[in-house]
Amino acid sequence: MTTAVPVKPRKPWTPSQIVLTLLGAAVSAAFLAPFAWALFTSLKSETEAVEVPPHWLPRDVTGQAWKALFETGNITNWFVNSVVVSVCVTSVVLLVSALAGYGFARTEFRGKKPLMGLVMAGLMISPAVLGVPLFTTVQQMGMVDTYWGMILPQCAPAAMVYILYKFFQGIPRELEEAAFIDGAGRWRVFFTIVLPLSRPSLAAVGIFTFIASWNNFLWPYMVTNNPDLMTMPNGIATVMNSYGIQWAQLMAGGLMAGLPLIIVFVFFQRQIVAGVAHTGLAGQ
Repeated sequence: MTTAVPVKPRKPWTPSQIVLTLLGAAVSAAFLAPFAWALFTSLKSETEAVEVPPHWLPRDVTGQAWKALFETGNITNWFVNSVVVSVCVTSVVLLVSALAGYGFARTEFRGKKPLMGLVMAGLMISPAVLGVPLFTTVQQMGMVDTYWGMILPQCAPAAMVYILYKFFQGIPRELEEAAFIDGAGRWRVFFTIVLPLSRPSLAAVGIFTFIASWNNFLWPYMVTNNPDLMTMPNGIATVMNSYGIQWAQLMAGGLMAGLPLIIVFVFFQRQIVAGVAHTGLAGQ
C-alpha cells in the first residue's frame, strides 16, 4: 500500500502580497493594452477603425488591412534588410565594445585617460546631433543607399563599451595572472577566460544593440532613398505616407515590425536581467 503524502494547507495571502499582485496586474494591463488595441484595430475595416467614439472589439473581423499591407509594400525586402542591418550592427558592436572595454579595464597605454574621457563624452551626445556630419561623411565616402552606409555609423557603441568596461573591472585578476604564469598570452586569456565569463553581459549588450538598431528610424531614413534597401520602420512609414493614414494598416505594420522584438524579449528575458545584474551598473 502506498501512503498518501500529506498536503500542507496553503497559507492565506497577506495584505502586502495582495497589494503587490494587484499592482503588478495593473502595470501588466497598462503595458499590454496598446498591443491589444493595435491587434483589434488591425482586424477592423478602415471605415470601422476611424469611427468616433472608438470601440475595442471589431464588429466584423477582417484581414483586409494585413492583405493590403502585403500588396502595397515590399514587406519581405524590408524585413530582410532589417535583419541584415541589425545582425551586422550587433556583431560589430559586440566585437568593438568587448575589445575596447577589455583594453580600458586591463591594459595600460599612453592616452588611456583622454580616450576614456572621449568615450564618456559620447554618452552625453544625442545621436540626432550627429546626423548631419555623419551624413556628410557617408556621402563623401560614396556609401549613400548602401548597407554599409546604414551599418557603420551605428557601430560607435560608447554606452556598450562602458558597460563591458565596468564588467571586466569586476573579473578577478588572479584568473588572468594564473593563465599568464602557465604561458598563455593576452589574446588567449581574452578569448578562453574573459569572454566565457562575460556571456551574461555580452548577451545583454547584444540584445540591447539589436533592439536599438531594429527600431532605428532616423538614420536609415536619412541615408536611404532606395525602396529596396529600406528597413521595416522606414518602409511601413513610406506606405502610410503614400496612401494616407490608414489606421488599420498602420496597426498591422506596427505589430509586424514589433513581433521580432517581442520574440527576442520573451526568449531572452533571463539573459537581459542577468546581464544588467552583472554589468556593474545596478544601483549606480
